[in-house]
Amino acid sequence: MVLPVPSYLKGLFVGASLCGALQAHSAAQAADTSVWQGIQKAGELRCGAAVAAPYVMRDAKTGEYSGYFVDLCRDFGEKVLKVKVSFVDTNWDNLVAGLQSSKWDLAMALNQTPERALAVAFTVPATDYQVSLLVNKDNPKVADVKEDIAALDKPEVTFAVMSGTAQDKAISSVIHNGKIMRLPGMDEARLAVMSKRADVLVDASDTNHLFALANPTWAREILPKPALAKQGVSFGVRRDISPADLEVLNIYLRQRRDTGDIQQLVDKASNQANAAN
Repeated sequence: MVLPVPSYLKGLFVGASLCGALQAHSAAQAADTSVWQGIQKAGELRCGAAVAAPYVMRDAKTGEYSGYFVDLCRDFGEKVLKVKVSFVDTNWDNLVAGLQSSKWDLAMALNQTPERALAVAFTVPATDYQVSLLVNKDNPKVADVKEDIAALDKPEVTFAVMSGTAQDKAISSVIHNGKIMRLPGMDEARLAVMSKRADVLVDASDTNHLFALANPTWAREILPKPALAKQGVSFGVRRDISPADLEVLNIYLRQRRDTGDIQQLVDKASNQANAAN
């Protein structure tokens, strides 16, 4: 036999149901909160800026920022969100923490790593970081090598790399027959290749690209396959960003990358960095 529910209990059930519905509605509203709408309402997009050429550069005299991530941040803020863009000076140690504490809205030029992904979310990569190789195009020992790093792994080929770096670790894992010349700094490594004491310069692809642009008469870049220590370089955003908001910035980056615009910005920033040096 089913006993009737007392009227005072019915009231409790109704109250609990209403409370649950209100909580669910509040949670849904929080999830739907738009980061970009908040920035548009504030009228300003703040970009965290840790200096590393050619991604982010800062003129010591004027304080003005440049670099291809700076160009992207400024363009996205002004052309897409239609707000003022400001750059907040920081360093690499604090770039993620400042994003988490809302000191800025975007962190520029973050390499995608699993450890960072525990703290922030990433956009699609604007560019890719990897260890690359740079050779003298007139050197007969490496003249015919395109992308196959195994073709360089010969006793007569010497690789110059800065000792103890990620580049050192990466090249040491794949070179078994060639000689590895470990040097105390990148200037020494570059000089070794320029003076022909070494055949191959091993460095990050962005800085090797800078060096190649500065020495167009003899330098040739090689992006080996399989890739060495490849990572995406992205904007960092807060982990609680909505998928819809993240997709806005992702669409912007995909379009600019697919059309070659970002590569043009990279070359412009690289030439600017070389001119400054």
